[in-house]
Amino acid sequence: MNHLVHRIVVRDAPDEKYHADDHFVLDLTHDAYAIPAIAAYADACEAEYPLLAADLRDKIAAKITAASEFITVPETTLPNGTVVPAFMVSRYLASKGPAGLPLSVPHAAPWVEINFNDAKEACERINGKLITETQALSIAWNISQQDINWTGGKVGEGKLYQGLHKGTVSSAQPGDYEPSDAEERRWHQLSTGERIYDFAGNAYTLVFDDVQGDENGLIAKPFADDSVSIQAPYPSMEKGMGWRPEAGANWSGYALVRGGYWASESSAGAFYLAYGWPDFEHSYVGFRCTQ
Repeated sequence: MNHLVHRIVVRDAPDEKYHADDHFVLDLTHDAYAIPAIAAYADACEAEYPLLAADLRDKIAAKITAASEFITVPETTLPNGTVVPAFMVSRYLASKGPAGLPLSVPHAAPWVEINFNDAKEACERINGKLITETQALSIAWNISQQDINWTGGKVGEGKLYQGLHKGTVSSAQPGDYEPSDAEERRWHQLSTGERIYDFAGNAYTLVFDDVQGDENGLIAKPFADDSVSIQAPYPSMEKGMGWRPEAGANWSGYALVRGGYWASESSAGAFYLAYGWPDFEHSYVGFRCTQ
């Protein structure tokens, strides 16, 4: 609860600056309205007190991060020998929290209609990064090797679950939405036992390309014959892999997107790979942060 309090400091004595002033204390731990309040205060005081505004935003970022669910992806060796170190990734697609900071929580809808650069900046505001291509691939390969992630109950039997992809909904759904169709199961389980949601459906995920990309994470050259980006356990569009391009495709200047969205149908999948303009914003494209 917030309280009006009387400040007791040296300058609170009679005839001093703060004598008889009222002060408002915010409970950042339990009060749901406190974070938006100090975010607004930071915006209001920034011109005159930039250091104070920065300190307040750091406090907000710490609270947002603490409230978010992140999971650990273990070190992974990709088929081309690239070793991807262990990292933390948001369990859910990012949702828009107070002060425009990304949250990873089950009850909020994904933050869509955001472009590539804004998604990168949003992750950086919580001292994170937009998920990279090699990190996304490490997750895809890990989940593809777990029996529990296949509709047939064994690796290679049936399909790798594709999440929300059949058009049974008309917008990106919060993480706790339960689809009526069992084939649209939304979670995949890592080798660690941790679950990650919407890795192959619900909304596409913007990806920082650290394979074909430039320093900004945008695609900078054609897909080589041996590019790890276009490798998967099974061919494109088979066994729930999702669609992916052939070697030689040149998407230079574009941003990578992975996964699928709620109406991708058979093209959705953990290994789905496509592209969009960096300034592209749409209701079916979101993002995921790492730490």
